[in-house]
Amino acid sequence: MWTGGFLRMTLDFSNCPWLEFAAAEAQAGVREDTRPGQSNPRVDEYLRTVGLSDDDTPWCSAFVNWSMTQAGIPGTGRPNARSWLQWGEAIADCRLGAVAVFSRGSTSWQGHVSFYVGADGGDLLCLGGNQSNAVCVRPYPWSKLLGLRWPAGH
Repeated sequence: MWTGGFLRMTLDFSNCPWLEFAAAEAQAGVREDTRPGQSNPRVDEYLRTVGLSDDDTPWCSAFVNWSMTQAGIPGTGRPNARSWLQWGEAIADCRLGAVAVFSRGSTSWQGHVSFYVGADGGDLLCLGGNQSNAVCVRPYPWSKLLGLRWPAGH
């Protein structure tokens, strides 16, 4: 699992300030508290951006919303990953910091959302929350990509 330390040292965030906030969370090692009845207050903070408070809830969309909010950009305000498919502008190119929406599971409403940070072979590398219960960089296959989005007007 990769953290945000490498990202913070090597990337220019001027075109995507939300990614700097996301990378700082990865570098801090934010993880979900998986003990029964326990919750990480930091993850709870992400969840509050979408009106939730229990880190047993999938929190990838909450993390993307939190990161955007920290940069002064409104997110979807919704807890479901696929809500990002209607947000901002659709883009065709993989640019640093793009919101990447993926299919997940076998049901059409399921998904995952994170930030594009690079490529590794046939996979997209994405920084996101609730990836192995943590904020980190993980590879995702192109075949699962539903869309790339960018904040309108940025």
